[in-house]
Amino acid sequence: MKALVKPTLFLFLLMTGNGVLAQSGKIKFGHINSQELLSLMPERDTAQLQLERYVEQLQDQMEVMQVEYQNKVQKYLAEQEKYSDLIRQSKEQELTDLRTRIENFQTSAQEDMQRREFQLLQPVIQKAEKAVKDVGKENGFTYIFDLSRGSVIYFSDDSQDVLPLVKKKLGIE
Repeated sequence: MKALVKPTLFLFLLMTGNGVLAQSGKIKFGHINSQELLSLMPERDTAQLQLERYVEQLQDQMEVMQVEYQNKVQKYLAEQEKYSDLIRQSKEQELTDLRTRIENFQTSAQEDMQRREFQLLQPVIQKAEKAVKDVGKENGFTYIFDLSRGSVIYFSDDSQDVLPLVKKKLGIE
């Protein structure tokens, strides 16, 4: 019986305590769509442009490697009848090695592109998060939920959209 009383008492105190806080106006909920906020930030556009330039460089290098490979394959196919077995094996190994280099470059480029994107966007994300926290403190919010992360299924009309406040804080119109 004692085991049942303690959780029930705890739940009762928790519910009545929250009711008192809610009635006294101490709990204030807000929500924001952080993806929408990030899309409005000019710094994100700058980071995106830098990332696009970097991706173009990687694509240009990949194209050079692909052209080199295709040229060597065509030359090999055109002249393979003239090669001795030893030269043919050497040429085939050269093609295999070049193909492996291309595949390794693709993998490394993908990983590097993700790292670069993180490096470029992290300061923008941190700035947005700081602005949301500042708005939360300045306006007395208890919680601000991020709708873009899908963690909030429902919010009432009492929950305030803080996007306009954060945009104002960041100087975004």
